[in-house]
Amino acid sequence: MQLFWKLALMMMVLVCVTISISISLSDRRPTRVGVSCCKEVSKGRIPAAIKLIGYKHQNALSPCVDAIIFYTEKEKYCSDPKAPWIKNRLNGTSLILI
Repeated sequence: MQLFWKLALMMMVLVCVTISISISLSDRRPTRVGVSCCKEVSKGRIPAAIKLIGYKHQNALSPCVDAIIFYTEKEKYCSDPKAPWIKNRLNGTSLILI
């Protein structure tokens, strides 16, 4: 008979813990994150006449691809990090920490 009460007590504790966890999780709001990333890249060289203000490296995490993102005042360029001209273009361009 004592085994029955021990099992009943364990079940009640389990139910209480489950309910308290579900209540605490229901109060949390999800963080809204929009997917704004490079989904494809270009191997084409960015002309020297285009003034770059910075860059960042984007890791591949679906749907995003591995890319170097170059920023200008108005737009961004998604470039292939394996393109041979990338290293030269990174010189003199500031890394943007986001």
